[in-house]
Amino acid sequence: MNEVYEKLMKCYEGVRKKIDFIPKVALVLGSGLGDYADTIRVEATLDYHDIEGFPVSTVPGHKGRFIFGYVGDVPVVCMQGRVHYYEGYAMTDVVLPIRLMKLMGAEVLFLTNAAGGIKQGMQAGDLMMITGQIASFVPSPLIGANIEELGPRFPDMSEIYNKDLQKIIRRAAVELDIPIQEGTYLQLTGPNFETPQEITMCRTLGADAVGMSTACEAVAANHMGMKICGISCISNLACGISPVPLCHEEVQETADRTAPLFQQLVSRVITLIGEGSSL
Repeated sequence: MNEVYEKLMKCYEGVRKKIDFIPKVALVLGSGLGDYADTIRVEATLDYHDIEGFPVSTVPGHKGRFIFGYVGDVPVVCMQGRVHYYEGYAMTDVVLPIRLMKLMGAEVLFLTNAAGGIKQGMQAGDLMMITGQIASFVPSPLIGANIEELGPRFPDMSEIYNKDLQKIIRRAAVELDIPIQEGTYLQLTGPNFETPQEITMCRTLGADAVGMSTACEAVAANHMGMKICGISCISNLACGISPVPLCHEEVQETADRTAPLFQQLVSRVITLIGEGSSL
């Protein structure tokens, strides 16, 4: 058996021995959104440390556990803290949690993150719906022998972010009167923030926001046939645009400040997903 698949299945079997909850939506909580999991109707929690072989987040502000519960009537599994490539994990470990949530039963992947704003007119605290992505600067999680049980060797990537889910996000934002930007997200490896020259490169390539996660997760989820949507909290203006040096504390502070609106939007989107018979 493929080593990556064998590890994934061991994690899945370990989870199933402890949790029999079947989610419809998998939600990855980025910086500043970790406390969102405390607002849902919680049925069970599972610490990453309690899953043998599971990669554990080392980033401040990422609690490192699965939360199982309901947003309205929609069964969800929340990742309260994700794993990043810059932490030193293999890319297959970075996306293992995404694959695991799909095996649990999740049909929809809802990605959130904190990102640097590149698009003209963006401000710290803005929310941006991800309509496309550039993942060329990090290794593909699909490198190596293809795992046929998960998906095809050469998956199509023409619509990673589901257009029906984008319509739902727009509707939720209008209903809640929450302004939302739209744009392309570009993932770099981190953990260092970008230089002004790298941000110029990102803008030239068509990126509207830049970060250190998310795109690789979307590739793995798309490979498995999940429907994907994503929202970035623009926690800071990118280097060369921001007049001050960048730091993680600024990212966390802005994400925390924006969290109440972000949480309202996430809840409404998930509720509407639950009502959408076509999804």
